[in-house]
Amino acid sequence: MIVLNSPVKPNLKKLNKLLEQVNENSWYTNFGPLHSELTAKLEDYLGVKNLLLTNNGTSALQVAAKAIGSRNLLATPFSFVATVSAFKWQHDELGFADIDKKSLNLSPEAIRLAYLKGCKADTVVATHVYGNPCDVKSIGELSEENNFQIIYDAAHAFGIKLGEDSVLNYGDASTLSFHATKIFHTVEGGAIVFKNSDNFDRAKELINFGIRQGGRVVDVGINAKLNEYQAAVGLVNLEEIDNILNHRSELFHQYCEGLKGVVEIPQWHPQANTNGAYMPILLENGRQMKTVANSLKANNIQSRNYFEPSLDQIFVDSHNYGTKNSIAASERILCLPMHAYLTSYEVSSVIEKVKCLV
Repeated sequence: MIVLNSPVKPNLKKLNKLLEQVNENSWYTNFGPLHSELTAKLEDYLGVKNLLLTNNGTSALQVAAKAIGSRNLLATPFSFVATVSAFKWQHDELGFADIDKKSLNLSPEAIRLAYLKGCKADTVVATHVYGNPCDVKSIGELSEENNFQIIYDAAHAFGIKLGEDSVLNYGDASTLSFHATKIFHTVEGGAIVFKNSDNFDRAKELINFGIRQGGRVVDVGINAKLNEYQAAVGLVNLEEIDNILNHRSELFHQYCEGLKGVVEIPQWHPQANTNGAYMPILLENGRQMKTVANSLKANNIQSRNYFEPSLDQIFVDSHNYGTKNSIAASERILCLPMHAYLTSYEVSSVIEKVKCLV
């Protein structure tokens, strides 16, 4: 079986040493020493400031919105469900604008049209889909014109840069997921990178029940802290991240070269590197997508129609400013196997099988 994904297995020898250290300290959570070490190392590795670890990527989205004062959000409909369910859960107002046909990211033109149609959102939520950066320049310009804030869901974009700058430095907040299925993981976990240090300070209180340093409750908060065991996994996995990113990127380029002219592949941002977070292909239509997926399954190759359905078709009570591109893409997208343990030989096998099917 060529599996779709296989989580990175932390080195147990190294992990056990850190867990023994945690036990000796008897400091298991509440911003412990491993939490602080992981924060500092991630800021250095990613080239960011104001990074706040959280217990998962969903909490990261919710806390980011609370910290910057979002209540009414305009979001992409083409993403994992948590990108918007995180906000529906806390009863925020939600609307959808369409995606770009080629990149599959939230379209700046669709955002512009939404505001022309009367959108009142105070925040735009855009996903760097499959790790492919959004048109951050155009979205930034629109935010100034229409006075909205920006949250980027960067769950797929670990290690992605635009030129020499981390993609996480764009927007008012960028959120990461460190779920076990992601490139870098802490089993469960996440992070937020804030542009503004004041928002970072508020978020740090929010994830600790609204408690300010000194013990006084100053806000309605929640418990969204990353614990020391999770931080230990992160520290061990971070030691291998360069090898993981290089390997996955090489496999991504092998796929792209092998499938050139065979299937459509989302258009990558011309100034960005790649991280091999996913390997998406677009088939001609939904019927062909299902045929290919079923045939791959019959040949012991896993794949996934990811993301389906378009989120506006789930959250039908939200404002909708047109999502035809998202609906069309969700019907014909298929993600092929991609993970740190996948081999070049296996990728070649998948490529040859896809070629026979389309």
